[in-house]
Amino acid sequence: MYGYELIEAVSRVVDVNDGTIYPLLKRLTNEKYAETYLVESNEGPSRKYYKITILGKERMDELIKTWNDFSKSVNKFIKECGKNE
Repeated sequence: MYGYELIEAVSRVVDVNDGTIYPLLKRLTNEKYAETYLVESNEGPSRKYYKITILGKERMDELIKTWNDFSKSVNKFIKECGKNE
């Protein structure tokens, strides 16, 4: 996807703007989790597209596992606290 497409897709789920997304894309690219390439556009200047790398997919899998473990712990805590009231 190119930057604007990413912003639109993320914005459907989370309130976010380009001032948030573009610095994140730059960081992901610098850390080799994403790579970029240019594609000519019929509607103006070339568009920079972003593609997740193998390293990025591995990191994403790690983060998803961490998130799932964390959210299970939080849900367990909430459930147990509700029993103690």
